Amino acid sequence: YSGLPAFTEPYRKGWQLAVEEINAKSGRPARRRRDPLWIRALPTLSVVLFLALWEAAVRAGEVAPIILPAPSSIARYLVAMIVDGTLPYNLAVTFARIMAGFVVAGLLGVLVGVLMGMSRIAAKVLDPWIAALYPLPKISLIPLLIIWLGTGEAYILTISAVTAFFPVVISTFAGIRQTSQEFVKAARDLGASTRQIQVHVVIPAAIPSIFSGLHLGMGVTIILVVAAEMIGGSNQSGMGYLLIRYGQVMETEKVFAALVVLAVFGGVIIKAQQAIDRIVAPWAFGKH
Repeated sequence: YSGLPAFTEPYRKGWQLAVEEINAKSGRPARRRRDPLWIRALPTLSVVLFLALWEAAVRAGEVAPIILPAPSSIARYLVAMIVDGTLPYNLAVTFARIMAGFVVAGLLGVLVGVLMGMSRIAAKVLDPWIAALYPLPKISLIPLLIIWLGTGEAYILTISAVTAFFPVVISTFAGIRQTSQEFVKAARDLGASTRQIQVHVVIPAAIPSIFSGLHLGMGVTIILVVAAEMIGGSNQSGMGYLLIRYGQVMETEKVFAALVVLAVFGGVIIKAQQAIDRIVAPWAFGKH
């Protein structure tokens, strides 16, 4: 609870005493039974088995390599594209585009969501716009953005920011509105001002919901940036550009290599987000 304001000290002590009393009455908490080794190895074994069957099917001539190349062939191309710098460079370009749009969308989305959550007037004014624009498939905006902005960086950054903005706004707004009134009442009884309640109670309570919106925003941003690079990027760079270029010349192994890199990249980004969440707001994830 180290991140909570000072006026919550009496409640923190009460919560701590209650937890200690429950633990004393219930005895030592039971340890969760650990799964056997073979069960823990199942995910890895399933992947290895799948790749082995895939390799065998291609080598046996059951599948044409141009349709589905062997994993070993994909691995060779993957290594070659990493060594010659093709994948690192284009991945860095895509990552920069994703982060530029995501940072703008995250900041604006949180600000607008907090404003809507704390101001009924702002909520009344902005809610119809959010409700109308959020369900609109953002990929359908690409032709319009190309007309307005061309096919350069501005077009890709705009689609990136617009895509991430709405999940962040909605999750932030929901988190603010769902703050427990008991916490608000307790803070008010302890003499907290409205601003103190907003800053030290309402916003911290909404952190888990805000982070959920940021996770959703990051996921859809990755998808839309790659799609924008495929459809209209004029700079001939980025992972989306590689996918469409290799697909047009039927270099299936390189397409799969780029897809593998994107899958790993997406997983790393999500895990990094989760780690940052726990560092920035440990109280929201049960770490006191």
